[in-house]
Amino acid sequence: MDLQLLVGLGNPGPRYLDTRHNVGFMVLERLARAEGVTFRQQARLHGQLAELGVGPSRLRLLMPQTFMNESGRSIRAALDWYRLDPAQLLVLVDDMDLPLGRLRLRATGSAGGHNGLRSTIQQLGTEAFPRLRIGIGAPADEPQQRRERTVGHVLGRFSEAERPVLEEVFTEVIAGIPLVRRLGLERAGNRLNSFRPAPAAL
Repeated sequence: MDLQLLVGLGNPGPRYLDTRHNVGFMVLERLARAEGVTFRQQARLHGQLAELGVGPSRLRLLMPQTFMNESGRSIRAALDWYRLDPAQLLVLVDDMDLPLGRLRLRATGSAGGHNGLRSTIQQLGTEAFPRLRIGIGAPADEPQQRRERTVGHVLGRFSEAERPVLEEVFTEVIAGIPLVRRLGLERAGNRLNSFRPAPAAL
């Protein structure tokens, strides 16, 4: 896969720091720290950008600063600026339908009720862009309770008990990015989609 733009979805500002909805931001921040690069505000992209590598192997990391519901504006601006296709993009996004510790790599798909994906689909005019869904678990099993608790859940922070699993997830996702680039979505997905945290972390 010719992956050139890695986008983490989230909401900007200290109020939303480390919330479940910001798990995409959290992955990119860890990746940038590990690689010794920093994010800089890019007004034309409506987001913060960091770059790994140079030349054809360069990978751009983008955190939209538009708030979740307008994420697509930043992604559209970045694709236009760098003259990239949606197929050269990978979006990291939280998923309430997946339990914490589970991942789903897909080449296409609907928004699944996620406002960041909905905005991206609207702006790109297609559902055909790769995304890695990162499970954050649901607030309840019963549909009515789930609806009532959704906002508080996604805008809440991970508990101390969840942290070991979360760290394992971050390690797996960061290890998976080079696999996506080298092996493509299907083969990398075979690993990422079968990931399970160590029993001690559960």
